[in-house]
Amino acid sequence: MIDTERTVATVLDGWKAAIDNHEPEKVASFFTHDALFQGFRPTYSIGRRGVADYYASQPLGLSADYRILETRQLSDDVIVGYQTVDFGFTDRPTLPVHLTVILRNMAGTWLISHYHVSRID
Repeated sequence: MIDTERTVATVLDGWKAAIDNHEPEKVASFFTHDALFQGFRPTYSIGRRGVADYYASQPLGLSADYRILETRQLSDDVIVGYQTVDFGFTDRPTLPVHLTVILRNMAGTWLISHYHVSRID
């Protein structure tokens, strides 16, 4: 049995570190080549290039602090995770969001294949 919370945390720890260090290509490395990515702008993209471009456009000093709320194993090679994330900025208030990720096991490596954020109002 897979420890789904630990698996999601491992992926998100790497994602967070790359965001905190403003390494957009490294952020993208945690996604599948065909990942569906829905941030706040643009509306969405497909693949690592869109993820890297999205995070390259974010301001220096962006940080991400997450808390896993739920995880579920959907099949042997698919896990869904539901989190809150506080995106911190140096020049404006923190932006709290809900984040849903779907992870796929690709040749022994868990990667994000679907990423969807929504504002917490």
